[in-house]
Formats: sequence, C-alpha cells, structure tokens
Amino acid sequence: MNDPDSGVKPPVSGARDAGDAGRPKRSRRRKGKQKGATSPSAVSLSAGQAAGSSGSAERPKAIDGGDTARRNKRRRRGKGAGGENVRPLAPVGQREAPGEDQRQAEGRRNRRKHRGRKTGARAVPASAEAAVTHPAAEQAVEARAVPHVPEPRREMQAPLRPAEREGYDVPLYAALDLGTNNCRLLIAQPTRPGQFRVVDAFSRIVRLGEGLAASGRLSDEAMDRSVEALRICAAKLKNRNIRRARLIATEACRAAANGEAFLERVRQETGLDLEIINRETEARLAVSGCSSLVGREAKSVVLFDIGGGSSEIAVIRIGENRSSRLANHITHWTSLPVGVVTLSERHGGRDVTPESFAGMVSEVEAMLADFDCPGDVVRVAPEDFHLIGTSGTVTTLAGVHLDLPRYDRRRVDGVWLSDDEVTAMQARLLSWDFSARAANPCIGPDRADLVLAGCAILEAIRKRWPSRRMRVADRGLREGLLTDMMADDGVWRRGRHRRNHRGGPRNPAKPEGQAS
Repeated sequence: MNDPDSGVKPPVSGARDAGDAGRPKRSRRRKGKQKGATSPSAVSLSAGQAAGSSGSAERPKAIDGGDTARRNKRRRRGKGAGGENVRPLAPVGQREAPGEDQRQAEGRRNRRKHRGRKTGARAVPASAEAAVTHPAAEQAVEARAVPHVPEPRREMQAPLRPAEREGYDVPLYAALDLGTNNCRLLIAQPTRPGQFRVVDAFSRIVRLGEGLAASGRLSDEAMDRSVEALRICAAKLKNRNIRRARLIATEACRAAANGEAFLERVRQETGLDLEIINRETEARLAVSGCSSLVGREAKSVVLFDIGGGSSEIAVIRIGENRSSRLANHITHWTSLPVGVVTLSERHGGRDVTPESFAGMVSEVEAMLADFDCPGDVVRVAPEDFHLIGTSGTVTTLAGVHLDLPRYDRRRVDGVWLSDDEVTAMQARLLSWDFSARAANPCIGPDRADLVLAGCAILEAIRKRWPSRRMRVADRGLREGLLTDMMADDGVWRRGRHRRNHRGGPRNPAKPEGQAS
C-alpha cells in the first residue's frame, strides 16, 4: 500500500526502516511515548476478512504514529525482517477474539507474555492457510464464525472417601426384614472374620399389622405404607453392587389371610421378592445376629426378640466346644403369638394403668407356661448366665436409662443393665402419661403407645428366667441374615488368606432376591 504522505512503508512485521540502522537504539519506555502524527490506528483485517483473503503473506500496513511504535514493541520479539519470514499463525477458528473472562484467565497464567494484547483478529499469512489441511484444523476453520464462549468453571468436588468408594465398587450383602411394625434394610460389606461394615441402612415404622388381631387381614392403609417403604428399599438395592440378598417377611404376613396376596402386590410394584419365614427360622436368625454379644465366659443365655406381632425366645447352652455359629447351641426355642402391636391393641397402649399393665404381664406369663423348657438352664453360677434382649423395647429402656438427648445406637448397642436398673426404668415409664412418653427423644410419638406393652412382655420373661443382668442388642434379624450369608459364602475364611484383596471373593455367585 502507498501512503500519499510518506511514501512506501515496509510491512508491519518487526522490520526496521533502513534509516534506523544508524541511529542509536532508544529505550522501550521512550519508544512507547514517541509522538507522531495523530493518524488513525493501524488497519487490521477481521476474522471473516482474513478467511476471504487472497493469500497474501504480508500483514496490513499502518500509518506512522504512536500506535505503530507500540505495535512494534509488542511484535519485535521473535519476528523476521520481512513477510516471508513471519511464522505461521494458528488456524483462524482457533484465533477468534477471546472474551473478557478468557483474557483474564490467560493473563493469570502468563501476564508478561500477554501484557497489553489487543483482542482484534489479525490477517493470516498464506503459509498458515496452506497449513490448514488436517481434519481438526478444517473443523476449526468451519467454526470460525461461531463466537467464542468461555468454558464454565467446574466446581471442585471432594473425592469420595475410601468407605464410599468401597460401598459402590465391591460386592455387598443386603438383608431386608418386613415385620409387623417396622420395615428395615441393611447393606453391608464383610470385614474381619465374623464382622461386617454397614454401608447403607433404612428403617421406617409402617405398622403393617395394625388391626390384624381384630380382622385377621392386612388393612389397605397398612399395605400402602409398607409398599411405599419397600420402594425406597428397592431403589437402594438397585443402586448398589449387591452380590447376595435375602428379603424376609415375618409374623404379620404369616398370620394374615391376605399375606400372600400382599407379597404378590409388592413383587409387581417394587420388584422385591420377599419370603415368609417360619418361627423357628426367625428365632435362629435373632440368635445369629447377636452372637458377638455373648461373652466367652457365658455358659448359658436366654435370648429374646420382642417383635410387633410375635416374640421369639431361644435358650442357649454353650459347652466346652463353642461353635462359630451360636445358633448351633440352641437347645429350646419358642415363638409367642404376641407382640407390642397386638398386645397394646388388646389392652390399650395409650393410657396404661398399673392394673392394665399387670393384666398384660399375666397374659404373657400364661403363654410362657406352655413352653416346655427344663429349669436347669439357670442352675449354673449366676455370673455364667444372662439375658440378651433385641428389640425396640429394650433399646428404648437403655436410651432412657442413659438419659440420651437423642437415640444413639453406638451407645446403646451392647450396654449392660442390672436387674434393679431394668425394674426402675419400667416403673419410671409406667408413671408417665402418653404425652410424657411421646416427648422423650428415645421414645417419640410413634412408640409411645407400644413401649409399655413391650415392657410387659419383658417382665414376664424376667419372671420366668431371673438374671442379675441383661445385655441390650440394637440388632436382630437383619444382622442374622447377613452373618449367615457371609458365613455360607466363606468370605471370612478366604479373607484371612487374601488380606489385600478388597473386591470380595472370587467367582461371586449371582445375586439372590434382588430386583432387576
């Protein structure tokens, strides 16, 4: 281009005028403040004009002035003496004008390199256009007209803890117990021999057996509540890597005339296939779940599980050769067709008087009188015999006894209560009215009308098998199911030989009882 005022100008490429060779080099600061003609800024091509250029290798020329000096200052590093020595630039699509956020981000990475940079696109030399031949570059050229949108910042997420990663990666075991009063789910991973770590748990009071004693059938409202809770359980099972699962239903479905029809509805609406277990299996599972709470010094134990519709009792005699499965030491067992829901409905659980409480105790004592169990089970030394209670009744007593501001399983499970402490706690609960029981954080309104019925069952058991102490177990059928499944699969035996293997045993069996 010819300038009518000053003649032919060299390309704006960092080349110096021939007349500059004899002059001393001025400082960059002085050059930046050079004063010249107040001419317009340097002319540059837009991105769209650059794409439609004829392939000229020269950069656009500019009228001499302060802008030219500043541009030379920016470009003089690494530039050649002519247009033919200009290094190829990036494809046009990759050289779109960056937005303000992008310029700030680039400036933080390398402020010295990008200081004072303009945002306008420059002309692309012919050598650069000729270099655009590979597919990625062609796609960039096609996208040159699309304005650049800075990529949104990604929020930093904390990495999963090892326990959380294991809960989703390794094979797990699941146990579900649908009882007369509660729906409970437990998902666990085997750890040390005889132990496991809980990965996920769920518990909800559904009162499936509500009104069962009077009508002999499950009510529509009770079934709806239970199905809703089972949907949550099905979702938890589906989102986990379940190796093996066992899903059971107990007394309410055993006794109800429409129990089988209800389980078919559960199968269709949730995909869960529950099995109704008999009373003997229920008693053995309760023992298996509490086996770790039986000390080595114990020679005999009476374990009881006070449920919503039935109560299981197992008499255990431990000889010199103690089996790894405590259920193998059961000598006698029984299942009473009475629980906290059925007993409170017959005698009234909301307003309980000392007389109505004594009537509940007498009814349970009459049932225990039919239990054929030799009395020599307690003829050993007192320190060698104790009771183990696993139910909401005994855990509630322990929570109230410890005066907990809220129920804490870690403090309740395994705690010892003396005979005098149990007697004092039952008398304390009996002195409270319904509102006082509901206000206690370890009871709550859902159990306020059931807890005294459970205390009546406990009192009848204590009269039949007197003991100086009782151990509280916040565990039950779910723990027994998990223990039996893990023992059957031999995960603990193989785990001793493969301590470093965290993915479970080899050749895992196909999951059982899990919804697809």
